[in-house]
Amino acid sequence: MAALRDFVAELMERRGAAVEPIEPDGLAVIAPPELRAIMNWPELARLGFGREMPDTSQYIGMEGGWLDRFVTVLGDDGRYAERQVSLPPPYFTGDPERLLSQALDLPNAIWRLQAQRTAWTRCLILCFHSTALSDEKREALLWMGFNTGTGAALGAMLARLRNALADNAVWLAPEREVRAAAGEGWNAATMQARVQPALDAAVRAELADFFRAMQRRLTRDHDRLHAYHDDLRRESLKRLAGLAGIPGSKAEADAKRETLRVEAIEREYRAKVDDLRHNYALRVTVEGVQVLELFVPVQRLEVLIRRRKGERLIQLDWHPLTRMAEPPPCDWGLGLGITRLVCDEQLHLTEPAGQAPCPRCGKSFCRACHKTACPKCGHAVAIP
Repeated sequence: MAALRDFVAELMERRGAAVEPIEPDGLAVIAPPELRAIMNWPELARLGFGREMPDTSQYIGMEGGWLDRFVTVLGDDGRYAERQVSLPPPYFTGDPERLLSQALDLPNAIWRLQAQRTAWTRCLILCFHSTALSDEKREALLWMGFNTGTGAALGAMLARLRNALADNAVWLAPEREVRAAAGEGWNAATMQARVQPALDAAVRAELADFFRAMQRRLTRDHDRLHAYHDDLRRESLKRLAGLAGIPGSKAEADAKRETLRVEAIEREYRAKVDDLRHNYALRVTVEGVQVLELFVPVQRLEVLIRRRKGERLIQLDWHPLTRMAEPPPCDWGLGLGITRLVCDEQLHLTEPAGQAPCPRCGKSFCRACHKTACPKCGHAVAIP
């Protein structure tokens, strides 16, 4: 829990508290009155973070509502940050043709390397907090990243990039020249158009196992509920069938009683199903946590794409910080892999599903050109 202890110490100091480390693995904190009110601490708080704690200390961990209190103390601080990463040259000494052959797969087109140069680019690293609440609760942090200079999603490179940033303790503010060289960032409309589909897909992927487990529990509980009430109903119907054709007031009273019992069983079953539906109702909330705008040096490769008689120039960055190339740009789909198909109409680069045949008429078409429906039969386009 050393990381949590260091975080608390820095946060308290930034909010005007006096902090002193104590052994083993603890802190002594004298906090201002407004900070003590949020944290519910005495004037001198002794905090423990490990298995062995100082005497008369209060345990601080991930549970017990401590994270919510720290969020209150932080407020909006840390929601947005800018960072420049500087690396010594040379940035890239390998074979760019070999690099492109591993980073770009075009089954229906060819490519030619046109130029290679050192450049600066902006990378957006975004963090979201998702909460799924049903009969159980699941929380997760969702990370995604984009290169605003090339428009590419960072894909599998993001995890390595975050690790590299964590290992680099030097935090530099972006220089004016670097900011100008990296170009303008995305506006709000572009940000919404790129982040929303990626976030939706990330939430669905994160909750897939949770949803399947919830469905299994729901099916199990519903089957048990149905079996129990079905047995009761069958018994009543069997007794009711045995009373059919028997004359007399007693038989009529018994038949009426069994009929009322069947109706009561059916009402109870419907009520229990409604309770089950309410208990297993899935509610998902997603909120933004943090945005980091990263200014990094890259090797920018300019690549000419040729499809039949058409040509298109794209840019693809190799990142020395991770020693990886990012995925190629993608005009339709999430763009996390390296395979792209090139359309004939406007030379869009899409994921293979972006040029699949229409499920109704069988005509292949580009979803980047025709965003809403098949141009032949009008069948609606599925969301990637």
